Amino acid sequence: MNLSIKNVSHTYDIEVINDLNIDLQNYHSIAMIGVSGSGKSTLLRLLAGLETPTEGTLTVNGRDVSLSDHRRSIGMVFQTHSLFPHLTLKENITLVLEKTRGIAQEKASAIADENLDRLSLADQGHKLPQNVSGGQAQRASIARALSIDPEIIFLDEPTASLDPILTDEVLSGIEKLKTSGKDFIFVSHVLSFVRDFADYVIYMDKGKIVEHGTPDILDAPKSSSLKNFMSKVR
Repeated sequence: MNLSIKNVSHTYDIEVINDLNIDLQNYHSIAMIGVSGSGKSTLLRLLAGLETPTEGTLTVNGRDVSLSDHRRSIGMVFQTHSLFPHLTLKENITLVLEKTRGIAQEKASAIADENLDRLSLADQGHKLPQNVSGGQAQRASIARALSIDPEIIFLDEPTASLDPILTDEVLSGIEKLKTSGKDFIFVSHVLSFVRDFADYVIYMDKGKIVEHGTPDILDAPKSSSLKNFMSKVR
């Protein structure tokens, strides 16, 4: 995966991202970390093409992220599962495939079964979201993102609303996808997962990229900001 961020700033009522620049090539799993309000989730949404930056340009794999081709090439998982409550876990997947990708019902059913099985949910597909655990519902969201066969999966703190046991359940499910051939861009506050799953880490603070590099930067931070962050989250 290749990623280019040039002179990117973004403002809501206040500026949340300020003049970001980074160029990465040939990484498969990029993590973004930092305290709440540092701009990492905003940057993730910009890279996914869900929002347009106030200034600057972003490209992923040579494509401008504002183009529909980019948005069709990604899968997105949010902090909460965002499943349709009136549909079963399986129907949440087949509906997307049939309505947005034009896939026939029988094939959509097979794809849903395959991806539910990948996330250890083969026996839960007939249940409504309200009748499964939060961890199972979030894994179903990941299965739904996988079902469209994306190049890249974006994960925005997928365990933020879960307790430690369910967090481990979801992250273990994600780790099983490491050999799936997919690329990942994700935000997470679980540093053990970042170390295990990421091959590149971007640390943000106050809307800026302060440090970036392989996960080794977590063990030998150069900036006082990252040193302080690590001292509080170890």
